[in-house]
Amino acid sequence: MANRTDPAAKSIRGTNPQNLVEKIVRSKIYQNTYWKEQCFGLTAETLVDKAMELDHIGGTYGGTRRPTPFICLILKMLQIQPEKDIVVEFIKNDDYKYVRVLGAFYLRLTGTDIDVYRYLEPLYNDYRKLRMKSADGKFILTHVDEVIDELLTKDYACDIALPRVKKRWTLESHGILEPRKSVLEDDFEEEEEKEENEQMDAVENGVNDEKDYHHGRSPTRERDRDRRRDSHRYRDRDYDRDYDRDRGRGRDRDRDRDRDRDRDRDRDRYRLRDEKDYSRDRDRDREREGRDRERRDRDRGGGRRRSPSRSRSRSRDRKRRRSPSPRRDGGEEAKKKEKKKSEKKEKKDDGTDHPDPEIAEANRIRASLGLKPLK
Repeated sequence: MANRTDPAAKSIRGTNPQNLVEKIVRSKIYQNTYWKEQCFGLTAETLVDKAMELDHIGGTYGGTRRPTPFICLILKMLQIQPEKDIVVEFIKNDDYKYVRVLGAFYLRLTGTDIDVYRYLEPLYNDYRKLRMKSADGKFILTHVDEVIDELLTKDYACDIALPRVKKRWTLESHGILEPRKSVLEDDFEEEEEKEENEQMDAVENGVNDEKDYHHGRSPTRERDRDRRRDSHRYRDRDYDRDYDRDRGRGRDRDRDRDRDRDRDRDRDRYRLRDEKDYSRDRDRDREREGRDRERRDRDRGGGRRRSPSRSRSRSRDRKRRRSPSPRRDGGEEAKKKEKKKSEKKEKKDDGTDHPDPEIAEANRIRASLGLKPLK
């Protein structure tokens, strides 16, 4: 029963007034201790006392999204739906700023477009400070005019979706609202009257010439106007000069960029050409090394083929020496054979008959020097 809307309350924008607060936020408020203890049984008259006790504004805060007393009183006002005169008195209250903001917030939710602009726009002149509790539970400093601007321009405020209102210029074009009058307009009118009086005094004293008299202009104003026109002309000239200088710098920058691009392209072309030449020389060197290796293998293979013939001839001589020959009659042939065998043995020992021609040449040089042959 405590959470139900007053049976005498009227529907707002075609729905229950409490439905203007989202269901999740509304359920958080219903479970809050402040709502159960302080807002139970409040009426339009006793609501003022609770509103005067407010010391900050805000929506929900903390990890559990606890509601602030400000938003709890907003829901209570939607539940009991106080009269429009009471809400207007809340807004016109100059002594308690939080009461004023409470009434403005409720009027923004339930009032018409005309009432919203008519009663909230004058609050732009209220610059008093307010404490607002943010979503993380910390207090931040704001002002009354900032809160009013948020209510008139934003779609969300204090975790509540604000109903849409028409633009002011639309209402002015239809003649529903009068054009907004600035508070400083009276000061501007006083300044204009003061200037006109000074001009009239100058005309009476004969300071102005005939032309200035007819046009209602003073020499000082003409001089100021000429000075402003010259300053604009000089400023335009400086702007053109700066524009030309920037354009020239941009052109030079583009030229340098093109030159760097051409230089990089030439460098890449030369590098590719050097890589091609290097690969061609490398292939040529590999072919040459392959031919030299084949030639050495061929020479080394020829030396191996000669070695079996030498071994066969050597074995044949041994057989001849062992077997008696009928033709061997004297010692001269034996001496010649022994001499040949000794020479072959010496050649074999000094390594000059090595199958590798390079090693054989090195062994000849080492033999001439008296060094041991290479194997």
